[in-house]
Amino acid sequence: MKISIANTRKLYGIAGALLTLAIPYLIMLNTVTEHLEHSQSLCPIKMLTGFPCPGCGITKSIIFLYEGNVVKSISYHIFGPLVVAFCLAIIATLTTSLFTENFYFKSILYNKKLAYFLAIFLAVYHLFRLYYFISENNLDSILRESIWK
Repeated sequence: MKISIANTRKLYGIAGALLTLAIPYLIMLNTVTEHLEHSQSLCPIKMLTGFPCPGCGITKSIIFLYEGNVVKSISYHIFGPLVVAFCLAIIATLTTSLFTENFYFKSILYNKKLAYFLAIFLAVYHLFRLYYFISENNLDSILRESIWK
């Protein structure tokens, strides 16, 4: 196996996917689930504004998926299970391509139409989440979720 720039990028991709899967797992091992549901988010945008960012809830979604609660996982963020599936696919694909010298699924991973579709889907999903967040919370409760308590 040659250590080329392409292989280095593949190793970084594998490491990133492993970290994405490992960090929620480690949080799950060290946190009581009931506490996790009501704990403050570490998202800087939510801490500053009180409003969730487009990625808020993905870590909790992955944790609940690890615990086997798919419904609660999807309720925190619809992309949580997709992130897990994508990371597992990336690990398998990039590990295989390291040893075979072929880059599999390149046309899917670098597909601009798919990227635009996912970005638009995330934006629309986030707008719906913001609408429901605002309709369920008053200004005082939103401010309590920020650092401006």
